[in-house]
Amino acid sequence: QVQLVESGGGLVQAGESLRLSCAASGSIFRLLVMGWYRQPPGKQRELVGSINSAGNTNYADSVKGRFTISRDNGKNTVYLQMDSLKPEDTAVYYCATNYLANTYWGQGTQVTVSS
Repeated sequence: QVQLVESGGGLVQAGESLRLSCAASGSIFRLLVMGWYRQPPGKQRELVGSINSAGNTNYADSVKGRFTISRDNGKNTVYLQMDSLKPEDTAVYYCATNYLANTYWGQGTQVTVSS
């Protein structure tokens, strides 16, 4: 089983930055593909991006060039650096991973970007 805990959300103005963290339990973290998702108000959850065990990343077009995903295997933590934030980035942000045919989600952290 994998437990995920996000932190770092908050209220910022457009153009500012935030860094979200997702701390994971277990010794298998370094092997996991980690994803960041978000759910804007009244909309479906969507993939923001992901990072694999080798540190390779991919991103949704809507955040490419503004968001950066990284990981620190020594701390069992994955990060989402969000720069040049826009009001449309307002959402609850989740980290998630798949392990042994199960999908694990964190509790989510709210990011609100004011114009």
